Amino acid sequence: MVVRKTGIRRPQAVRELVECLEEIYGKARRIARFDPMEELVSCILSQHTTDASSFPAFTKLRETYSTWEEIADADPADLAKTIQKAGLANQKAKSIIGCLKKIHEATGSYSLESLRHMPTMPARDWLMALPGVGPKTASIVLCFSFGRETIPVDTHVFRVAKRLGLLGEKDDENKAHNVLLEMVPKDLAFRFHLALIQHGRKICRAPLPNCRECPLTDRCAWFKVNAGVVKKQVRQARGGS
Repeated sequence: MVVRKTGIRRPQAVRELVECLEEIYGKARRIARFDPMEELVSCILSQHTTDASSFPAFTKLRETYSTWEEIADADPADLAKTIQKAGLANQKAKSIIGCLKKIHEATGSYSLESLRHMPTMPARDWLMALPGVGPKTASIVLCFSFGRETIPVDTHVFRVAKRLGLLGEKDDENKAHNVLLEMVPKDLAFRFHLALIQHGRKICRAPLPNCRECPLTDRCAWFKVNAGVVKKQVRQARGGS
């Protein structure tokens, strides 16, 4: 895929982009699903799988073990059986146990509340030092449990941002977290995250976007290069060759 950088990277252009998407999908409200520890463990379970698999695994985990201490002291094989529906169960069991032990060692409790008084980027670095925690998981915990202006980059956010030209050809998902944080106005971070997720799910899908219904084609780097592909889609949809 070839894209070219556009003026959409300017703060005002990013704001206009988000407002344009919000006219379609509505303005997102931040609602905490879990407390910080629950969010962290839930995110680890969700890695490389779907919510339909990870949420039942998280529910079973909480039903099987009464406390975080019990999970930290659990046999990894037993924990893996409990969370097997989430996939990669052996790896995730080791990460969860490792996280809990490291958090307890650092704070004297099974709690992330100490992060509440820490600046955002040091807090993200602290979380990323935990086993199995990358920038996406750390950003989700800070965004949804602490109300911080981080931008979790999932597959939808990455794909849409890449096609729009907000990211460079060499920017991977990990690097994208910092690139987008520097580009997107802080007060817009959460709304940007949710707007791009909605757009990626409904219109800017993989492997090809539905550009015929997209309101962003006039500012989209991918569309400027691949307009011919879209025209072919339209002809085929109309029964042409």
